[in-house]
Amino acid sequence: MNLEHLMDTVPAYAKDLKLNLSSVMQQPDLTPQQAWGSALACAIAARNPQLLSAISAEAAKLLSPEAVEAAKAAAAIMGMNNVFYRFHHLTTNEKYSTMPARLRMNVLRTHGIEHVDFELFCLAVSAINACDKCVDSHEKVVREKGLGEENVLAAVRIASVIHALASVFDAEAVLASA
Repeated sequence: MNLEHLMDTVPAYAKDLKLNLSSVMQQPDLTPQQAWGSALACAIAARNPQLLSAISAEAAKLLSPEAVEAAKAAAAIMGMNNVFYRFHHLTTNEKYSTMPARLRMNVLRTHGIEHVDFELFCLAVSAINACDKCVDSHEKVVREKGLGEENVLAAVRIASVIHALASVFDAEAVLASA
């Protein structure tokens, strides 16, 4: 199902999300690569098969193959890092913060697209996964690389709408099978 048809299935109680998706994907603060790469990475992180399929199909029309792979890589690496570094936030034992991660993270340097765009994808996924250390770290890098708060917030808007839509589609699937 393409994205337009999927959005036609959004229930009335979530109409705001449908309208918001249209507007957040056209924000002037992001390039198409930044917007659709963030959307794809966030759809992967949000884990709803219908939404992921529709976003993936749309993103493939607008992104280079390298950018598609980079968005997937950002979702994958943040899926790991967000759990690992969120643990640091959740524990009061400060010793863990002094210990090496000992996890491979080569894709942070070998993703094949503009570094700032990859970092923005990572930031958006980290917002979904609620990892304060990763959000803070990637937000700083993005700003150091020349993007401003408006750009950051634009990517977080995408993350919030994608995450909320995934929740709606998951809930509707459960309610339909009950």
